[in-house]
Amino acid sequence: MYQFLKPYFFVLLLFSIVTGVQGQPGRIVFDTVAPLTGTGHSTNELSGITLQPRTNLFLTVSLQKPLSWYLQQMAPQLSVDSLSAVGNYQFNFYIDGRLIYHTELWPGAPRPQQQQRDTLWTKPLIDNQHEGTWWSQSAWNRFMYNGGDSALTEGRHTLRLVLRPYVNRGQLIVGDIIAEGSVVLDVNRQPKIDLATISLTPVKPYNGLAVSSDAFDRNRIKQLKAWIDAGVFRHVTSIVVLKKGKILVEEYFNGNGRDSLNDTRSVGKSFASTLTGMAIRDHYLESVTTRLGSKYALQQFAHYSAAKAAVTVRELLTMSSRFDGNDDDMHSPGNEENMYPTDDWVKFTLDLPMDTVKYTGQWHYFTAGVMLQGSLLHQLIPGGLESYADKNLFRPLGITHYQWQFTPQQAPNTAGGIRLRSLDLAKYGQLYVNRGRWNGRQVLPEHWVKESFTHQLPIPGRTNEYYGYLFWNKTYSVKERAMEAWYCTGNGGNKVFVFKDPELVVVITATAYGQPYAHPQADRMMTEYILPAVIGSGP
Repeated sequence: MYQFLKPYFFVLLLFSIVTGVQGQPGRIVFDTVAPLTGTGHSTNELSGITLQPRTNLFLTVSLQKPLSWYLQQMAPQLSVDSLSAVGNYQFNFYIDGRLIYHTELWPGAPRPQQQQRDTLWTKPLIDNQHEGTWWSQSAWNRFMYNGGDSALTEGRHTLRLVLRPYVNRGQLIVGDIIAEGSVVLDVNRQPKIDLATISLTPVKPYNGLAVSSDAFDRNRIKQLKAWIDAGVFRHVTSIVVLKKGKILVEEYFNGNGRDSLNDTRSVGKSFASTLTGMAIRDHYLESVTTRLGSKYALQQFAHYSAAKAAVTVRELLTMSSRFDGNDDDMHSPGNEENMYPTDDWVKFTLDLPMDTVKYTGQWHYFTAGVMLQGSLLHQLIPGGLESYADKNLFRPLGITHYQWQFTPQQAPNTAGGIRLRSLDLAKYGQLYVNRGRWNGRQVLPEHWVKESFTHQLPIPGRTNEYYGYLFWNKTYSVKERAMEAWYCTGNGGNKVFVFKDPELVVVITATAYGQPYAHPQADRMMTEYILPAVIGSGP
């Protein structure tokens, strides 16, 4: 019997040694304010917090040992310095006793020195004034996106947060609890609004755009405006609606105004499509079937192959080339984050290997390919792309105030980032509603608008969503009416929606960069407020 129990006693003894050193799990306390500079920890321990849209939430963690100590118990063969490359904290979020979500923080944040030293630290879960600054906020945002938002309904809930160490060397190993804490949350994220106190901004004409006299549900837009001001919808900076080419709604938020230039990130990719259509019309580019091998001496770049030479303009416009680049895969060699630190983005892209197995015409989000398309136009058009765009696109639309970002080679960066006023973004959308015409002039070939707004490829993982020529496509269902939208979209929740039936353009600008709620938030504003308000008459 002793021999049978010997392994059990050995495990129990080892467990006792480890837990004897570790002691009881550390504590987590919650507060709504950051600690005073230099204190290192919160001065309050709140048992209850009212969670409203603009409430901040900080946690202070006290550990028995630094994180690296716990990691070394799990991987004793590794040095302290190498542990931070394979291990970190696992965050476990419970609501009312039910595990909603757990996430392993990526190695590297917190930094190795902090993992080896700190037994007391404070970080924000929610910091409305510095959103997206800390890794702890990313963990909270992932929790909210993966079930937390629906679990935290209005009313009282208990949030319990549990920290465990983990090591992943091809196999995930999760340790015992090293810190935990709970707080009661009185959730009030949907404040009651007195619509009688809310007024909409009077709409005025704008260069090239008259004011619409069409009726719309003003109370629904007032509710939306109030909830943006209250922070229910976060970091929204403007909403503009054109109906039949006239301004119906125009509201600004969070310090933005009619003259503000919006950093709409990848919304700018669609401009590469527009300028490609113009360049083909003006014979600077032969067609969408033009191959890279006819424009670049590809033998001078790494990983030359016939497949690389055969990449077409159409494949760049539809994000379906065989370049091994996917921004949705952090390990992809062509991920945009690998491009930005280099001093020659074109070389970076043309040096990429090809993947003729993974990509055989499938859509994959490839920012570097859109940059390459813009740089190709910049190379082919006399005087460069900036001057060409100003003469052929912006001036005809009456757009005089905008800012390009540029690549290291000083080509306009069609990967994204061009800044425009909200009403000028609306003009750009209206150009497509008008099938390429503006003030009686065919600014963009009508056939190009049609090709751009064609279901070129399905978007993997999305039902009934498609991609055209650097435009996205989806269908909204509002008031039992299906409404097909073609749209530009950019990080932070920036959108330019184009509807043919009814003739609408909707612009949403926002600065929720890197936040998982940004795009779902824009969809919710569209389906619950903007579209229901403007497709029918109202008070």
